[in-house]
Amino acid sequence: MSRIGDFADDDVTGFAVKSPDLGAAMANLSHAVYSKGRLPLRVREAARIVIAHANECVVCQNTRDSEGVANGVDEDLYDHASEWRSWSGYSDAERTAMEFAHRFATDHTALRDDEDFWRRAGEHFDDELMTDLAISCAMWVGMGRMLRTLDIGQACTITL
Repeated sequence: MSRIGDFADDDVTGFAVKSPDLGAAMANLSHAVYSKGRLPLRVREAARIVIAHANECVVCQNTRDSEGVANGVDEDLYDHASEWRSWSGYSDAERTAMEFAHRFATDHTALRDDEDFWRRAGEHFDDELMTDLAISCAMWVGMGRMLRTLDIGQACTITL
């Protein structure tokens, strides 16, 4: 049951009318992450699903990209998210993005200070892609936690 308003369990956007200017800005950021970001789709989805689990956001865990299968994103990518450190189906770049996402969501200051991580990340991501990853993670952490905290849309399945 939504903690604000009287929204159906499968309404993931209705709450935005409570703050139309900020809701519209948030929608614009979300649109930019999904349509303007330069991360390869598998890398993006690998990072996103790790944050979905860290946030315990069901709608985020159920979200899929309509272009996924055509770009090599299958259910295995999502199903093994909790095994990002060890599952052999992830590339080194995907695993690095997943590590960034997990640590961004759970221990950001240790991530900031981890020189070994930044050396490894530099092997896979230039500054531009790292910026896209960081902005995307910021949106996912914030949106996912808001949706989960306010118990909004947790019965939804979203296709991007």
